[in-house]
Amino acid sequence: MAQVRPFHLAAFMRPVGIHTAWWRYPGGFPDANFNFAHLARFARTLEAAKFDAFFMADHLAVLNMPIEALKRSATVTSFDPLTLLPALAVVTQRIGLIATASTTYEQPFHIARRFASLDHLSGGRAGWNVVTTSNPDAARNFGLEHHPEHADRYDRAHEFVSVVKGLWDSFADDAFLRDVETGIFFDPACLHTLDHQGPHFSVRGPLNVARPVQGWPVIVQAGASEAGRQLAAETAEVIFGAAGSLEDGLRFARDVRGRMERIGRDPAGLKILPACFAVVGDTDEEAREKRARLDGLVHEASAIAALSIALGHDAARFDPDGPLPEIPESNQSKTGRERAIALARREGLTVRQLAQRLGGYAGLAMVGTPRRIADEMQAWAEAGACDGFTIMVSDVPEGLEDFTGKVVPELQRRGLFRTEYAGTTLREHLGLPRPENSFFGRRDGLAGDSGPTGA
Repeated sequence: MAQVRPFHLAAFMRPVGIHTAWWRYPGGFPDANFNFAHLARFARTLEAAKFDAFFMADHLAVLNMPIEALKRSATVTSFDPLTLLPALAVVTQRIGLIATASTTYEQPFHIARRFASLDHLSGGRAGWNVVTTSNPDAARNFGLEHHPEHADRYDRAHEFVSVVKGLWDSFADDAFLRDVETGIFFDPACLHTLDHQGPHFSVRGPLNVARPVQGWPVIVQAGASEAGRQLAAETAEVIFGAAGSLEDGLRFARDVRGRMERIGRDPAGLKILPACFAVVGDTDEEAREKRARLDGLVHEASAIAALSIALGHDAARFDPDGPLPEIPESNQSKTGRERAIALARREGLTVRQLAQRLGGYAGLAMVGTPRRIADEMQAWAEAGACDGFTIMVSDVPEGLEDFTGKVVPELQRRGLFRTEYAGTTLREHLGLPRPENSFFGRRDGLAGDSGPTGA
């Protein structure tokens, strides 16, 4: 058996579950996505299990679905990530804190300032999940009549990330003297004004926050479309992947790493953490029964709405017992559309069957005993398809506690996951280098300038 380096685990919290029916599962906390006491408990549980990060999604509009489905959606309300994660930073010490923020409906200065602040408040544990926003309803919440086109959103995202990094480098690491005798607070020679002028943004700078503890918060990206893969290859340090099988995962990893090599980036500077929905049981049969029970709680209206969102078209107009018709492209997520169509064609699913699958969760799922799940994860790592996983638990608190209390110890026994944190920052957890300041270079001898201590 090939030797596998210890891998990484992030927990994708939305801010709780990805499965449509997580809040209905027996013994759960239906109000958890808007209950800070529960969310703090989940973050501490993940930290006790030595997870790399708590990763929170975001939505800039109520999900675009019919009211019959919307009234059953637990994601109709949740905290703003950049309000919640600073609060979680206070009740945790080591776990990374990754927030989703849009490049389509935000401004670079705002994002640079908020994430720099989160990085300081957390002692270097911040990460930014870069998204371009797929929900077209978000446009009208920001004074626009129409959602920008897919290609335009990604063009803007490239420039946006570049501007944010430049703003994070406004101050040298040793700019702040705080000399009470002379009255000099900072050295003006260590301050850089960005003066960016580009097709989408005019940003003078400098940022009025000291350089982040990590240099830059960790950049995360999840896009799997052609444009998304290129953005990830050029900017990402972590990819929140969406491969549905080991073969898909291998193709995706080779593609993105190949893109990195072609533009001169070292693929070793990227961690690929595919999304993995985990359902744990003491036996395989028990785990399958849990999954079936959870899927059985998905209402038909929610299922059709989930399919409509994935396809960018109203699936209620299709024959529910017929095959999926030809679906033209829309201005929503291309990846979601292609994934749904591929699933329907591959398994010969009717519209109703496809909707039911998407209505719960249709991505990569590992369902079984801790040993079975660890075997499958190890196979992915040995094949080179990933550097770990972004775990989506089936429900809370049971599903979360099953994974952290049963699967994590099995991974640790195999030497596949840490038993203690080796560092204090998210970059150190992930084994990612601290970037040099693009304007002032490395300042030798500074605290935090040593390389990461690894996993």
